Amino acid sequence: MPGTRKLGRASDHRDATLRNLVTALLEHGKIETTLPKAKEIRCMAEKMITLGKTNTLHTRRQALSYIMKEDVVTKVFAEIAPKYAERNGGYTRIMKMGPRRGDAAEMAIIELV
Repeated sequence: MPGTRKLGRASDHRDATLRNLVTALLEHGKIETTLPKAKEIRCMAEKMITLGKTNTLHTRRQALSYIMKEDVVTKVFAEIAPKYAERNGGYTRIMKMGPRRGDAAEMAIIELV
């Protein structure tokens, strides 16, 4: 169930971390993070792209309330969402990389399809 992972953080820190990661994913198209974080990022990134497909003032303001940078919101509405106009979900891909060297945390790459 999405949104139930605590990720070892307080709720405000967790929300800020996820917002930053979603912003970075939409800005760069691909990021490397731990597997539990990647699974949490997926649902919010797909919600932002779905908002971009509607492209009204209301959906743009909803996206601005979650995504940290205005230019990333513009990119979502102008470039990313039109690319997925015919697709119903499944905008991201998670690829497992193996354990991290320092603490053996399971790492993954999440990218836009």
